[in-house]
Amino acid sequence: MGKNTFGKTMPRALSQNLKIMGEQIMLARKRRHLSMQDIADRATVTRLTVSKVEHGDPTVSMGIYARVLFALNLENDITLLAADDALGRQLQDAELLRR
Repeated sequence: MGKNTFGKTMPRALSQNLKIMGEQIMLARKRRHLSMQDIADRATVTRLTVSKVEHGDPTVSMGIYARVLFALNLENDITLLAADDALGRQLQDAELLRR
């Protein structure tokens, strides 16, 4: 019987976004004509881990994703996460208007 861990159970939309992110990382690697092993060596991870990243595996740590992006010279893309917080801005504006 397999172990059901929280790391593999998540909303479908989130799983789909991880898969899209993995595909984008794979395309970036292929555009650079790099093999999975090239990225694995640069990110100091295994080829299997790079494969998991490219498949959007939710059990891979954020740090590994960061190292793979660094290996692709895309490390600054991490700063784009949650950068456009439209909901947060709306909540903040609503609070400011109440004052």
